[in-house]
Amino acid sequence: MRKNVALVLGSGGARGVAHIGVINELIKQGYNITSISGTSMGALVGGMYASGELKTFEKWMCSLTKYEVFKLIDFTLSLNGIVKGNKILKEMKNIVPDRKIEDLIIPFTCIATDIINGKEIIFEQGSLYGAIRASISIPTVFMPFEKDGLKLVDGGVLNPLPIDKVKRNDNDILIVVDVNSDKEYLKPKKEKKNIKLKSNQTHYLSKIQNSINNIIPKNMSDKLGYYNLLNNATSLMTQKISQLTIEKFKPDIHIEISKKSFGTYEFYKSEEAIKLGVKTTKEAIDKYLRDQ
Repeated sequence: MRKNVALVLGSGGARGVAHIGVINELIKQGYNITSISGTSMGALVGGMYASGELKTFEKWMCSLTKYEVFKLIDFTLSLNGIVKGNKILKEMKNIVPDRKIEDLIIPFTCIATDIINGKEIIFEQGSLYGAIRASISIPTVFMPFEKDGLKLVDGGVLNPLPIDKVKRNDNDILIVVDVNSDKEYLKPKKEKKNIKLKSNQTHYLSKIQNSINNIIPKNMSDKLGYYNLLNNATSLMTQKISQLTIEKFKPDIHIEISKKSFGTYEFYKSEEAIKLGVKTTKEAIDKYLRDQ
């Protein structure tokens, strides 16, 4: 039976943390990932695996609380975005040092978008973190990443599932992970955790929440609001492009994570997202083996 895998990891914010669970389960079942292409969060997780540092990255992600996620947000008054993104990359570099893409242990391709010229930018060499920073730059949220005079944003704008960019080998299995699926999501029962915050932490969270409420309405049922209007429009666009891409390339295994499973910025739910990735991968592999 074929065991070599060309893996494609899609964009989707915090839902993309499920990619970690996907990779863990593939390895557990004896599959050999020989190449990866990724966009946005898919590029981040794929890059960590290709560098041999996925376990370190997973441990860090699972340690993040809601408060710690907020601490990593460096707000700005720029009209190009509300988050600089420098704090996150700096913290990650302290955990996993930067390296060149061409030196990674397996072929890795990262996708970003040249927002001015409307072109896809492909990273196959150079700084890993530079490529990732460009690919995760969600328009209107993260400031664009500037490189060689270009303003680069999230690769998901043009290619949320970069199947056409993954390196293929003879007789490999094409596995695609879509974390923007419209499939039904049944939320598992969650154990209650009592997390007490210090008074200064509570004050800090309240301050940030008030700032966000200027963009995101408190009552989602009353109105969309500027942020939600853009977020919903982007989600629909990404989902449609992904569907068309799947229909065109017909992967051997299509792993679908519901877009209703986690919010775009709920990174403090990483442990749950990883478990969902494991569960969904088991189901997809079982289906693939039944169909053989």
